[in-house]
Amino acid sequence: MKKRIVVALGGNALGNNPKEQLELVKETSKSLVDLVELGNELIITHGNGPQVGMINMAFGLAKEGLNNLNMPFAECGAMSQGYIGYHLQQAISNELKLRNLNKECVTLVTQVLVDKDDKAFLNPTKPIGIFYSKTEAEVKEKETGFKYVEDAGRGYRRVVASPEPIEIIEIESIKKLSKDSIVIAGGGGGIPVIKKKEGFEGISAVIDKDKTSAKLAIDLNADILLILTAVPKAYINYGKENQLALDTVTIEEANNYIRNGEFSEGSMLPKIQAALTFVSKTEKKAIITSLDKAKEAIEGKTGTNIIID
Repeated sequence: MKKRIVVALGGNALGNNPKEQLELVKETSKSLVDLVELGNELIITHGNGPQVGMINMAFGLAKEGLNNLNMPFAECGAMSQGYIGYHLQQAISNELKLRNLNKECVTLVTQVLVDKDDKAFLNPTKPIGIFYSKTEAEVKEKETGFKYVEDAGRGYRRVVASPEPIEIIEIESIKKLSKDSIVIAGGGGGIPVIKKKEGFEGISAVIDKDKTSAKLAIDLNADILLILTAVPKAYINYGKENQLALDTVTIEEANNYIRNGEFSEGSMLPKIQAALTFVSKTEKKAIITSLDKAKEAIEGKTGTNIIID
């Protein structure tokens, strides 16, 4: 039976640079087109952490020699949506043609409304851009007013806020396009914008892509939120001798696991939380699995299924 599926691609489906990404998305497209071949309607979201950092770094390096060059972070996010979308769109279109599937794939540059008074702006946490020494970072802070923090012993980087997504601005266009085409939208969590008297305006922030994926799936009344990551299932006691793969998990069980600290902050936790948001709002199903197991997961053969009860 045909299902509307919002697919959230993890970073393992993409690359750290354009050349690497071009190769990786060829394999990514095969797994995605498998789902189309089953008759499903796909709306695809993706991360952009390495890519937007690369773009921001490139402009940062250029700025060292060109004092007037300044590319706002919202624009860097838009660029990442465009070039990642282009690679995915091209690879998916090529795979569709190979299988003689009469379907188009389109990328929509997507804005997401955030609250300018979101508390996240008081505590920026998302590292982006170039690494600096401590001395250089202190100078940069004085020059720009931006916050710089030490990042995993590699140097100091600028951090930006990660506010909550409120509204997907282009949601009606996504609904219309998805009736006939595979749509890539909400890349990198969407371009964060705030509402002003004269309209929308980009802001320096990065929205969690999993939260935006859940919001998108809710707004589209999707049948399934499929979160693709590096592992075929979520685990408790991960990496220990008593590691246990999770097959079917209720909202109550998942919340208990979260309280017990079973899911890592920077990896599985945001995926579980996004799945819980979708399931609690829609009473439908979310699945967490690996890219290469996407088809099997949709067929009920693998993956962690998160359900209402």
